[in-house]
Amino acid sequence: MSVSPARTGALNPAALLDTENLRADVDAAVTAHLGGLAAEVGAISPSAEAIVEEAAGLLMGGKRLRAAFCYWSFRAHGGSADPTDVARIATVRVGAALELFQAAALLHDDVMDNSDTRRGRPTTHRAFAARHASAGWSGEPVRFGDATAILLGDLVLLAAQRELSAALAPLPADVAEAARARFDTMQSEVVVGQYLDVLVQAEPWGDDPASDEERARKVLRAKSASYSVAAPLALGALLAGRGARAAAEIEAAGLPLGEAFQLRDDVLGVFGDPAVTGKPAGDDLREGKRTVVVARTLALLPDPDGSDAATLTAALGDPRLSEEDVTRVREVIVGSGALDAVEHLIDDLAVRAHALLDLADLSEPGRSVLTDLAHAAVDRAA
Repeated sequence: MSVSPARTGALNPAALLDTENLRADVDAAVTAHLGGLAAEVGAISPSAEAIVEEAAGLLMGGKRLRAAFCYWSFRAHGGSADPTDVARIATVRVGAALELFQAAALLHDDVMDNSDTRRGRPTTHRAFAARHASAGWSGEPVRFGDATAILLGDLVLLAAQRELSAALAPLPADVAEAARARFDTMQSEVVVGQYLDVLVQAEPWGDDPASDEERARKVLRAKSASYSVAAPLALGALLAGRGARAAAEIEAAGLPLGEAFQLRDDVLGVFGDPAVTGKPAGDDLREGKRTVVVARTLALLPDPDGSDAATLTAALGDPRLSEEDVTRVREVIVGSGALDAVEHLIDDLAVRAHALLDLADLSEPGRSVLTDLAHAAVDRAA
């Protein structure tokens, strides 16, 4: 099996995110923005204050990896660590905008996937459906919950735009314009990726596993790889004033890394520990996600019409799937060799990303921290 470059010592993702006070600074920026939003919403109607409280609960549970990739790319491209530096302040706030954008995407994604939990707590549409039911309000609780989550996603998306605009305002016009353009493109990529995800769930599946896998990979590249890693890295280079060439160079490393990051998510969606991931075991199976793991399993099963294939296809999209059912599906995936194959694919993508990071014109300590962040994104349990 190919492996990514070796590290010395144990990797501590939390310590990486706390380096140079990054997590605290991003949390402070997010909290400040939510405080202003709460005041604005409360002035419009106190009845709507609950949705901002819900957004705050979701946002305080994030890993901050996107903000970290942006910030450490900024540092690796010569950006200052001085907390009073205008560009450094802007980069932290762009990190906050990335966190807000991710929260908006998750709010909409959870409705589309009909998810029950997120980060160890009920998803927003479930929480507000329960609120509706317990209050005995008129109408359907599920529709109320879905509508609330969609509207809150819109509100948080607007918050991301506001935070981004405020972050870029003090910067030179050319830097601000380039960063805004990359952020805007990232948003389009995610929306298109979300549609492709919906489309692949609706289209015929299972007749051509190789084609199914390529479609699944296209979805994760568009939906997740760019905004999880590649775009934050490019933004960091642009915010450091290094221009389009440096941004393209570091983004080239971010694309395979972002794909490996999402493939790890897909593996954890079936094999992850609920106590660590914050989601029930096998939740991706219940949601019927057409992932690379599923496609590779169907491709490797010796009998496409046999009992193992039937077990897997019957499990996809079954909300009543028990823990015993999930265990059986895991056995099918492992027995087919698909888990090992996807782990090999993750390793290959990570090796490619690290090779491109090594070739990039980066300075310390940013280079080393980016390397460790790349490992943390792939070698994780949640």
